[in-house]
Amino acid sequence: MPKDPDSVTSDQAGESPHSGFKPHYRRVLLKLSGEALSGEPGVNICAEVLQNIAEQVKEVRDLGVQLVMVIGGGNIYRGMNGSGSGIERATGDYMGMLATVMNALALQDALEKMGVATRVQSAIAMSQIAESFIRRRAVRHLEKNRVVIFGAGTGNPYFSTDTAAALRANEIGADVILKATKVDGVYDSDPLHNPEAKRYSRIRYMEALQKQLKVMDSTAFSLCMDNKMPIIIFDLFKRHNIRRAVTGESIGTLVSE
Repeated sequence: MPKDPDSVTSDQAGESPHSGFKPHYRRVLLKLSGEALSGEPGVNICAEVLQNIAEQVKEVRDLGVQLVMVIGGGNIYRGMNGSGSGIERATGDYMGMLATVMNALALQDALEKMGVATRVQSAIAMSQIAESFIRRRAVRHLEKNRVVIFGAGTGNPYFSTDTAAALRANEIGADVILKATKVDGVYDSDPLHNPEAKRYSRIRYMEALQKQLKVMDSTAFSLCMDNKMPIIIFDLFKRHNIRRAVTGESIGTLVSE
């Protein structure tokens, strides 16, 4: 178990051992899909992928950046799919929320093995394994240099983990949402089927809506747009990309005003 830095002040937490890199953002929310934890087909949680994500998160935390995470559960169970097999939509969504908590615990385990103090907060009460989500407590963990992982989405059916990410980012006063995906940004068409697809380096909220670009689901995207929360979509699997995004390098696609 890592040493829990209860005595670390916010000033001390801001001191970076990596003096060559200067954070552009003070507090960020990292959004991961559940599928990001999968390796080869048939593997729900890949140890190698977990290790890679944990290393990148530690790298950012060591820069003094306050970091929270929201993780999906699609690698284990997706509520929308359950409705196709006869499960009521609300029940299926709750099952999906439980899958996100399993992923959050896996991430916590990987991070703590690297000495990164971590807390899991769940939108559904399960006190034996996670704290209940309390905004002020989450902020206090950040001030003590802990990584906070939010599980169980918003705690409500019919809302995606994208919406949970947008909601939590605004609640805890994040400077930006980093949406880590398997592609290196937002394109005007599917780059897997169109080799001429154009990648946007920057795009405005309204332009993304008008062009019906798949940035986030509509509820999450509207919440970000209404609260002027910038979103960076980038490739998770390129080494050091989370650090590059946090230090202000131009990677992926920036969605903003």
